[in-house]
Amino acid sequence: MTIIARGAEAILKKEGKFLIKERIRKGYRLPQLDEKLRRSRTKREIELMRIARRSGIKTPQIFSSNENTIKMAFIDGIKVKDILDKKPQLCKKIGTSIANMHKFNIIHGDLTTSNMIFKDDEIYFIDFSLGFQSQKIEDKAIDLYLLFEAITSSHEENLWKLILNAYEKNYDKEKKIIKRLLQIEKRGRYRER
Repeated sequence: MTIIARGAEAILKKEGKFLIKERIRKGYRLPQLDEKLRRSRTKREIELMRIARRSGIKTPQIFSSNENTIKMAFIDGIKVKDILDKKPQLCKKIGTSIANMHKFNIIHGDLTTSNMIFKDDEIYFIDFSLGFQSQKIEDKAIDLYLLFEAITSSHEENLWKLILNAYEKNYDKEKKIIKRLLQIEKRGRYRER
Protein backbone atom coordinates (compact mmCIF):
# COMPACT_ATOMS: atom_id res chain seq x y z
CA MET A 1 0.00 0.00 0.00
CA THR A 2 1.36 3.39 -1.06
CA ILE A 3 0.29 6.80 0.25
CA ILE A 4 -0.44 8.96 -2.79
CA ALA A 5 -1.89 12.06 -1.10
CA ARG A 6 -2.48 13.66 2.27
CA GLY A 7 -5.21 16.22 2.68
CA ALA A 8 -6.61 18.18 5.59
CA GLU A 9 -9.32 15.56 6.14
CA ALA A 10 -7.97 12.30 4.74
CA ILE A 11 -5.07 10.15 3.60
CA LEU A 12 -5.33 8.48 0.19
CA LYS A 13 -3.58 5.15 -0.29
CA LYS A 14 -3.26 3.05 -3.44
CA GLU A 15 -3.54 -0.70 -3.03
CA GLY A 16 -3.40 -2.44 -6.42
CA LYS A 17 -6.51 -1.41 -8.36
CA PHE A 18 -8.06 0.21 -5.28
CA LEU A 19 -7.91 3.60 -3.64
CA ILE A 20 -8.37 3.70 0.13
CA LYS A 21 -9.60 7.00 1.53
CA GLU A 22 -9.17 7.18 5.29
CA ARG A 23 -10.46 10.13 7.29
CA ILE A 24 -7.87 10.98 9.89
CA ARG A 25 -8.31 11.89 13.56
CA LYS A 26 -8.08 15.54 14.48
CA GLY A 27 -6.28 15.98 17.80
CA TYR A 28 -7.79 19.42 18.40
CA ARG A 29 -11.37 18.05 18.45
CA LEU A 30 -13.00 16.26 21.35
CA PRO A 31 -12.66 12.52 20.60
CA GLN A 32 -16.42 11.86 20.61
CA LEU A 33 -17.10 14.82 18.30
CA ASP A 34 -14.20 13.86 16.03
CA GLU A 35 -15.49 10.30 15.68
CA LYS A 36 -19.02 11.51 14.98
CA LEU A 37 -17.86 14.00 12.31
CA ARG A 38 -15.58 11.51 10.57
CA ARG A 39 -18.31 8.87 10.54
CA SER A 40 -21.03 11.22 9.23
CA ARG A 41 -18.80 12.75 6.53
CA THR A 42 -17.73 9.31 5.32
CA LYS A 43 -21.34 8.12 5.19
CA ARG A 44 -22.47 11.28 3.34
CA GLU A 45 -19.67 11.01 0.77
CA ILE A 46 -20.52 7.36 0.04
CA GLU A 47 -24.20 8.22 -0.33
CA LEU A 48 -23.50 11.09 -2.74
CA MET A 49 -21.16 8.99 -4.89
CA ARG A 50 -23.74 6.21 -5.12
CA ILE A 51 -26.54 8.62 -6.07
CA ALA A 52 -24.26 10.23 -8.65
CA ARG A 53 -23.36 6.85 -10.19
CA ARG A 54 -27.01 5.80 -10.37
CA SER A 55 -27.85 9.08 -12.12
CA GLY A 56 -25.21 8.48 -14.79
CA ILE A 57 -22.33 10.54 -13.39
CA LYS A 58 -18.97 8.80 -13.61
CA THR A 59 -17.51 8.31 -10.13
CA PRO A 60 -15.19 5.65 -8.71
CA GLN A 61 -17.04 2.45 -7.85
CA ILE A 62 -17.20 1.81 -4.11
CA PHE A 63 -16.30 -1.71 -3.01
CA SER A 64 -16.45 -1.46 0.76
CA SER A 65 -16.41 0.98 3.63
CA ASN A 66 -16.36 1.26 7.38
CA GLU A 67 -16.93 4.18 9.71
CA ASN A 68 -13.96 6.27 8.49
CA THR A 69 -12.68 4.52 5.37
CA ILE A 70 -13.86 4.09 1.78
CA LYS A 71 -12.37 1.46 -0.53
CA MET A 72 -13.06 2.40 -4.15
CA ALA A 73 -11.75 1.79 -7.64
CA PHE A 74 -8.56 3.67 -8.44
CA ILE A 75 -9.21 5.76 -11.57
CA ASP A 76 -5.91 5.60 -13.42
CA GLY A 77 -6.37 8.63 -15.64
CA ILE A 78 -5.26 12.22 -16.06
CA LYS A 79 -6.48 15.15 -13.98
CA VAL A 80 -8.64 17.37 -16.17
CA LYS A 81 -6.66 20.32 -14.80
CA ASP A 82 -3.62 19.08 -16.72
CA ILE A 83 -5.31 18.68 -20.13
CA LEU A 84 -8.35 20.95 -20.38
CA ASP A 85 -6.58 23.75 -22.27
CA LYS A 86 -5.52 21.22 -24.93
CA LYS A 87 -8.90 19.42 -24.97
CA PRO A 88 -11.65 22.08 -24.93
CA GLN A 89 -14.12 19.44 -26.18
CA LEU A 90 -14.18 18.13 -22.59
CA CYS A 91 -16.12 21.25 -21.57
CA LYS A 92 -19.31 19.79 -23.02
CA LYS A 93 -18.93 16.63 -20.92
CA ILE A 94 -18.18 18.69 -17.81
CA GLY A 95 -21.19 20.98 -18.23
CA THR A 96 -23.52 18.08 -19.03
CA SER A 97 -22.32 16.07 -16.02
CA ILE A 98 -22.77 18.98 -13.62
CA ALA A 99 -26.27 19.60 -15.00
CA ASN A 100 -27.08 15.94 -14.27
CA MET A 101 -25.69 16.22 -10.76
CA HIS A 102 -27.82 19.28 -10.11
CA LYS A 103 -30.93 17.57 -11.54
CA PHE A 104 -30.50 15.00 -8.77
CA ASN A 105 -29.82 17.79 -6.23
CA ILE A 106 -26.19 16.76 -5.73
CA ILE A 107 -23.95 19.64 -4.74
CA HIS A 108 -20.34 18.57 -5.24
CA GLY A 109 -18.99 21.27 -2.95
CA ASP A 110 -15.49 21.37 -4.48
CA LEU A 111 -15.96 21.59 -8.24
CA THR A 112 -12.48 22.12 -9.61
CA THR A 113 -10.68 20.55 -12.55
CA SER A 114 -8.40 18.87 -9.98
CA ASN A 115 -11.41 16.81 -8.83
CA MET A 116 -12.12 15.51 -12.33
CA ILE A 117 -10.21 12.67 -13.96
CA PHE A 118 -10.19 11.90 -17.67
CA LYS A 119 -10.03 8.22 -18.58
CA ASP A 120 -11.32 6.22 -21.57
CA ASP A 121 -12.96 9.33 -23.07
CA GLU A 122 -14.99 9.86 -19.87
CA ILE A 123 -14.77 12.36 -17.04
CA TYR A 124 -14.89 10.94 -13.52
CA PHE A 125 -15.80 13.18 -10.60
CA ILE A 126 -13.90 12.51 -7.38
CA ASP A 127 -13.78 13.84 -3.81
CA PHE A 128 -17.35 14.46 -2.72
CA SER A 129 -16.19 15.11 0.85
CA LEU A 130 -17.61 18.66 0.88
CA GLY A 131 -20.76 17.65 -0.97
CA PHE A 132 -24.37 17.47 0.13
CA GLN A 133 -27.87 17.29 -1.32
CA SER A 134 -29.92 20.43 -1.86
CA GLN A 135 -32.72 21.70 -4.05
CA LYS A 136 -31.73 25.32 -3.40
CA ILE A 137 -30.90 27.55 -6.37
CA GLU A 138 -28.25 29.33 -4.26
CA ASP A 139 -26.38 26.07 -3.50
CA LYS A 140 -26.30 25.06 -7.16
CA ALA A 141 -25.16 28.53 -8.21
CA ILE A 142 -22.36 28.49 -5.61
CA ASP A 143 -21.29 25.06 -6.89
CA LEU A 144 -20.99 26.55 -10.39
CA TYR A 145 -19.24 29.65 -9.04
CA LEU A 146 -16.50 27.49 -7.50
CA LEU A 147 -15.88 25.97 -10.92
CA PHE A 148 -15.97 29.42 -12.55
CA GLU A 149 -13.23 30.58 -10.18
CA ALA A 150 -11.16 27.43 -10.81
CA ILE A 151 -11.49 27.74 -14.59
CA THR A 152 -10.77 31.45 -14.82
CA SER A 153 -7.76 31.21 -12.49
CA SER A 154 -6.13 28.15 -14.10
CA HIS A 155 -7.42 27.88 -17.68
CA GLU A 156 -8.41 29.90 -20.73
CA GLU A 157 -11.49 31.94 -19.89
CA ASN A 158 -13.45 30.89 -23.00
CA LEU A 159 -13.59 27.32 -21.60
CA TRP A 160 -15.99 28.53 -18.91
CA LYS A 161 -18.46 29.68 -21.59
CA LEU A 162 -18.35 26.22 -23.20
CA ILE A 163 -19.03 24.51 -19.86
CA LEU A 164 -21.88 26.90 -19.04
CA ASN A 165 -23.39 26.44 -22.50
CA ALA A 166 -23.49 22.64 -22.03
CA TYR A 167 -24.95 23.09 -18.55
CA GLU A 168 -27.72 25.34 -19.88
CA LYS A 169 -28.64 22.88 -22.63
CA ASN A 170 -29.01 20.00 -20.17
CA TYR A 171 -30.87 21.46 -17.21
CA ASP A 172 -34.33 22.98 -17.38
CA LYS A 173 -33.90 25.08 -14.21
CA GLU A 174 -30.72 26.69 -15.48
CA LYS A 175 -32.17 30.19 -15.99
CA LYS A 176 -32.76 30.73 -12.26
CA ILE A 177 -29.38 29.22 -11.41
CA ILE A 178 -27.48 31.33 -13.99
CA LYS A 179 -29.27 34.46 -12.74
CA ARG A 180 -28.16 33.65 -9.18
CA LEU A 181 -24.66 32.80 -10.42
CA LEU A 182 -24.35 36.30 -11.93
CA GLN A 183 -25.42 37.81 -8.59
CA ILE A 184 -22.77 35.72 -6.80
CA GLU A 185 -20.12 36.83 -9.31
CA LYS A 186 -21.02 40.46 -8.60
CA ARG A 187 -20.77 39.86 -4.85
CA GLY A 188 -17.36 38.24 -5.42
CA ARG A 189 -16.10 41.20 -7.44
CA TYR A 190 -17.46 43.62 -4.83
CA ARG A 191 -15.54 41.83 -2.03
CA GLU A 192 -12.27 41.96 -4.02
CA ARG A 193 -12.27 45.78 -4.13
